[in-house]
Amino acid sequence: MTLLRDHDLARAFDHASRTYDRLTALNPGYRTDLLRSARRLRLPDDGAGLHVLDLGCGTGASTRALLRAAPRARITAVDASGGMLRRALAKPWPDRVRFLHLSAEELTTADEGPFDAVFAAYLFRNVSDPDAVLRSVATRLKPGGRLAVHEYSLGGSPAHRALWTAVCQGVVIPAGTLTGDRALYRHLWHSVLAFDTAPAFTGRLARAGFADARALPLAGWQTGITHTFVARNGSAPAAETAPAAEATPAAEAAPAAEAAR
Repeated sequence: MTLLRDHDLARAFDHASRTYDRLTALNPGYRTDLLRSARRLRLPDDGAGLHVLDLGCGTGASTRALLRAAPRARITAVDASGGMLRRALAKPWPDRVRFLHLSAEELTTADEGPFDAVFAAYLFRNVSDPDAVLRSVATRLKPGGRLAVHEYSLGGSPAHRALWTAVCQGVVIPAGTLTGDRALYRHLWHSVLAFDTAPAFTGRLARAGFADARALPLAGWQTGITHTFVARNGSAPAAETAPAAEATPAAEAAPAAEAAR
């Protein structure tokens, strides 16, 4: 299958935007895991005085996770799909959150930033040149600034590929077919299989100049399928900017329970 790219992908998301929130709500832990990944940025003081970029914000689920993880931060959220942005803008937001119709590739020439942190959820497997987007992120991220990528990136085991295919063929694609978005959800299936494994994307981050890059698993059925990748812009000393130690699963249980309410 030929993957959807650029304008074709944006149009597919435009069409799917009307049912996107309902379909993602069927995924157990979807919003809980976004919140967990946003909290893995480890932004101090609830984000007070910080400017954070939500790159590929969709209908605003990742933006909401960022707002909960850093309630005092200023957030700029961007997406290439006008339809997804309209859904996001229809929701209530505080004044410190703003949305822009902007693709990840356009970030290089946009007069935005610099940012103290960048959050990108379900983005990198959908761009034509992930290395170019990572370089663009680095130019907009302050020295030592933190990056968290929340992405479907398989762990490398054949069991992970088999589980992902079973979920897509048994649930995701049939549900997308009912809404008239079969092509988008077939793209989702194949884009994950074609994308980097978790070790490969960690290496990609390191080659792009990000320091302390590591992949952190997520709980539940998505273990080995979805990861949080954390790193920092490598132009500042690690001692000054390294994120706090990763919380244990028990320590994360309370935030997860909170998000599920």
